[in-house]
Amino acid sequence: MKNLFLSLMILLCSSVVHAQLRIGELAPEIELMSKEDSMVKLSLFNGKVVLIDFWASWCGPCRAANPYIQKLYKKYKDSGFEVFAVSLDVNKPLWLKAIKRDKLTYMQVIDNSGWLSKVAEKYYIDALPTNFLLDKSGKIVAINIEGKELFDKVKELLQ
Repeated sequence: MKNLFLSLMILLCSSVVHAQLRIGELAPEIELMSKEDSMVKLSLFNGKVVLIDFWASWCGPCRAANPYIQKLYKKYKDSGFEVFAVSLDVNKPLWLKAIKRDKLTYMQVIDNSGWLSKVAEKYYIDALPTNFLLDKSGKIVAINIEGKELFDKVKELLQ
């Protein structure tokens, strides 16, 4: 019985580990509504270095990171860098207010299903903020990268 339990635990743990997106994999497609009420696909940015940033207006750490991401975007947007921000807000007016207050000029999309989001499920999002850095071919090159390391990696990928 002990061996059976141990075997089940190993199987369960290995399936959880295997169920995450990994560096080197292609990022799954995302298609969500923009703040301008039009559907936008992640694949629209093929050929660019892209930071997918999962966030929400009610998330303090997300809001604290927004100025830094905006600074990164402003510095590299003309060199082939994009930010694709995916909000898990359920309240669109609060989301729009946060975008305006934080002066965010990069692509914003919303999945107002919140934590029930199919996109969040596809990306195995269990905490905010969460980000994925993609190279020009759409492959994940970093997960939850921030600070100087993020700036340096974007610069490297753009060269």
